[in-house]
Amino acid sequence: MVLLAAAVCTKAGKALVSRQFVEMTRTRVEGLLAAFPKLMNTGKQHTFVETESVRYVYQPLEKLYMVLVTTKNSNILEDLETLRLFSRVIPEYCRVLEESEISEHCFDLIFAFDEIVALGYRENVNLAQIRTFTEMDSHEEKVFRAVRETQEREAKAEMRRKAKELQQVRRDAERGKKGPGFGGFGSSGMSSSNTAITDTLIEVEKPKPTPAPVRSSGPSKALKLVGKGKEVDEFVDKLKSEGENIILSSTGKRPSEASKSLPPPTHTESVHMRVEEKITLTCGRDGGLQNMEVLGMITLRVSDEKNGRIRLKFSNNDKRGVQLQTHPNVDKKLFTAESVIGLKNPDKSFPLKSDVGVLKWRLQTTDESFIPLTINCWPSESGTGCDVNIEYELQDECLELNDVVISIPVPSGVGAPVIGDLDGEYRHDSRRNVLEWCLPVIDVKNKTGSLEFSIPGQPNDFFPVNVSFVSKGSYCDIQVIKVSQVDGDSPVRFSTETSFVVDKYEIL
Repeated sequence: MVLLAAAVCTKAGKALVSRQFVEMTRTRVEGLLAAFPKLMNTGKQHTFVETESVRYVYQPLEKLYMVLVTTKNSNILEDLETLRLFSRVIPEYCRVLEESEISEHCFDLIFAFDEIVALGYRENVNLAQIRTFTEMDSHEEKVFRAVRETQEREAKAEMRRKAKELQQVRRDAERGKKGPGFGGFGSSGMSSSNTAITDTLIEVEKPKPTPAPVRSSGPSKALKLVGKGKEVDEFVDKLKSEGENIILSSTGKRPSEASKSLPPPTHTESVHMRVEEKITLTCGRDGGLQNMEVLGMITLRVSDEKNGRIRLKFSNNDKRGVQLQTHPNVDKKLFTAESVIGLKNPDKSFPLKSDVGVLKWRLQTTDESFIPLTINCWPSESGTGCDVNIEYELQDECLELNDVVISIPVPSGVGAPVIGDLDGEYRHDSRRNVLEWCLPVIDVKNKTGSLEFSIPGQPNDFFPVNVSFVSKGSYCDIQVIKVSQVDGDSPVRFSTETSFVVDKYEIL
């Protein structure tokens, strides 16, 4: 079979769309299609007509014709089968078989025609395959878009965190308190800006008749309190000088939009470690864990040169099958045999005054028994809309979760939900169409709770449910229990801060 061209034309022979599969001029194609109506015998039922050089295989489509122009020595049975496939493709892209609709979707039709025939010969495809090929669905594009959306969400969260810090400084300035010491910024970036401003850190001096200098906790001079928020402006300038993008806001932020991290400890030793874990979890609304991943890291910071040559003794009480990975410069044999982290070259020291990741771990599972906090959302349709019952249960009783926020989407334009039974507090954000269920703490003494509300809508309107929380405990229970010198094995004082936060926690 050699197919010369495929075309959709009117009953007068006017070509609406034509695709040539061999080298042909436009004049030649228009001439063949113009001659086609004159060759048909009126009153006779045929599906093809022939001339001395070509054969027309056609099928009426209401006021139009689907025409294939082939050579005379092609297989008529294959031609008819190909014609039927062409005729089925057209309604896939055109709702009505009219000239305007064909012209509007001409390129879609041409792309589909190219999937059926290549260089005059038919491809072995069906209608479903043609639909798939022309959609050009790209997995790489989906991954790129997902990564980009994640980066945008992280940037917005960082922006809200910085804005909240500035708001806290402004409020403290208005109350007559002293802001944080600005000389404490160093190579650690913005970690010191998260420090909570409390009376235990900086005591506000009582008013005196004669102003006296106030000692600062850092190397820089203390700032005097002045009107108009001058110290806030100086704070912003300091942040900008360190390369931070500052976005000021005159309004406070919701607690659910606060930073997903715990404030650093008020006092740290010269050897300080941060144990950080992040959880990503996706569950189905009817049960079943689709994916759960916990990523953890221990970061070491040494600020005194005499404690540079040290070893860290770990306690790994995990029973879930966590995969551990040490830093390339760490002695892996020592770690495997004794659960001790030390450098391959014991004569070298850990870097001073910089954060170094010494141990990472990863847990990925679909075992439902590993879920730290289960959420059960049960919407039921009623005469006035939906009655929604949602409950939580702490599965891992060793954890204490703080600042828990369970966000349930609600329909827009139907007013606020009517709250029934409630453990904790709630907040309805009409702008974002979200009902936030806020719980200050969930632990073994407060391991279950429920919320009931009613609102017009459908059951699917209340998903996905998102959860956020922070915890001072480790999910995988990996901790540093001892730090000692390489020479002499004498113990070294150290401090540790542990955080377990949510990266994504949703019920679909």
